Amino acid sequence: MIDGLFASTNYQGVKKMLDATVLRHEAISSNLANIETPHYKRIDLNPSFASDLSGAINSQSRSGVENLRPSVGVDFKAVAQNADGNTVQLEGEMLHMQDNTLAHQMQTQLITGALQKLRYAISARGI
Repeated sequence: MIDGLFASTNYQGVKKMLDATVLRHEAISSNLANIETPHYKRIDLNPSFASDLSGAINSQSRSGVENLRPSVGVDFKAVAQNADGNTVQLEGEMLHMQDNTLAHQMQTQLITGALQKLRYAISARGI
């Protein structure tokens, strides 16, 4: 049971999603810290990560999921609103942080649910 739980592509996928939300939170924090820095370019999680992870999970490729690494790069869609060339917008970053926090909470609940199944099996309360 333990191998089936921790080796499943879904479980591994949720772990990768947690890695991505932590990395995205760091990127958002960096953006907020540099909101006044001239010519600073907003960074964010690589947008292809979500589709790559979804494809690996759908193909049930455990090694494909394990080999994925979230990365951060410059957000080329962000546009400077001021003459200083900085592409960070406070309101947008706060929305991204809220979305990221909610995603992290959901992913944590998924992992917790999987671990509760294991705890339930170990305690043999169902017998």
